Amino acid sequence: MKKIIIWLVVVVVIIVGVVWLLNRNGSSSAAAPMIPAATSTSPVPVTLNTTTSSSLGTYLVASNGMTLYQYSKDTAGVSNCTGSCATAWPPYTVSASTSLTGGTDVSGSISTITRTDGSVQVEYNGKPLYFWQGDSQSGDATGQNINGFTIVQP
Repeated sequence: MKKIIIWLVVVVVIIVGVVWLLNRNGSSSAAAPMIPAATSTSPVPVTLNTTTSSSLGTYLVASNGMTLYQYSKDTAGVSNCTGSCATAWPPYTVSASTSLTGGTDVSGSISTITRTDGSVQVEYNGKPLYFWQGDSQSGDATGQNINGFTIVQP
């Protein structure tokens, strides 16, 4: 009986370890931004909202609460963050049929641009929006003033 219990414990530990490894390796990163999903067959409305912190004031967040940033090297309607930059700063992309709206505190212009890779990126007041790989939960704004990226104030 003792041997059966020991073997059951070993099997459970192995299963838990495998499940943990699959979940860990199956995701891009534990700190990866939670980018809202959008599909081309069923438009998913995307709403830009705001949040406020005592140190940063009021700034834009995606509908999932993740902080949005703009890049100082971007120009109106053009994203200059590609390659490793786009890995660290994932563009806020949606499907072309996505409906875009602003929350009550968002007064600027919300639109999209087509990136050089063909994806559709959300922009605010003519400048593309990004997430930061270091933000792991809504309300994080750890990318502020890093490599020319700043939070977006409405």
